[in-house]
Amino acid sequence: MSRLEGKVAVVTGASSGIGEATAEALSREGAAVVAAARRKERLSSLIERIEKAGGRAIAVPCDVTDEEQAQKMILRAKEEFGRVDILVNNAGVMLLSRVDKGLTDQWRQMFEVNVMGLLYATNAALPMMKEQGSGHIINISSVAGRKVRPTGAIYSGTKWAVNAISEGLRQELLEDDIRITVIEPGAVETELASHITDEDALAEQRRRFGTIEPLQAEDIAAAIVYAATQPSRVSVNEVLIRPTRQAN
Repeated sequence: MSRLEGKVAVVTGASSGIGEATAEALSREGAAVVAAARRKERLSSLIERIEKAGGRAIAVPCDVTDEEQAQKMILRAKEEFGRVDILVNNAGVMLLSRVDKGLTDQWRQMFEVNVMGLLYATNAALPMMKEQGSGHIINISSVAGRKVRPTGAIYSGTKWAVNAISEGLRQELLEDDIRITVIEPGAVETELASHITDEDALAEQRRRFGTIEPLQAEDIAAAIVYAATQPSRVSVNEVLIRPTRQAN
């Protein structure tokens, strides 16, 4: 029997990278999947692959920075599948630059997606999970949630926030049997770095990671599946994953 048979998982940022790989991995374990992202056309091919493999999934176009859309995403999951057991808050952006470059719009975007988007989706899912008497929220943070480097001050600030929010939630929700997990990847081969507009920051990123073999999105999805498939008595609070040759 599949380990997540009968469970329903919502995955944000599911149109590419870690989110896409996670949606497929959870489906293979038997979960019904709600794949959410802004890029509707990318979600269609994901749903097609999941269904072709025998899984159940729906696509929900959603910008998590819009609180109303985040609420509707969770409601859509309930309407289609009756419950939400797992919420993977994966949607995120990494727009590296030195603070003194003053890219304030990018600072705002990172906090809106990485922090407020996570909070909006979590806030929408919690009442249902509490009513069910169970649930699991898996938040994608980063090694940057532990270490701060030049060009990464604002991004790290968002990921430190994710870690703090996650630990606070873990303590607040103990009596509700709702588990909280933080996944902290190092360098992963996704399109995340391609969004960096600051040429100096992008050059530094390539210098630091250009000579190592990065993690693949499927590696992070496997860690998410590991946490999600533990017995209900087990709460995997934190998973830090680096490429073998990543120093820090």
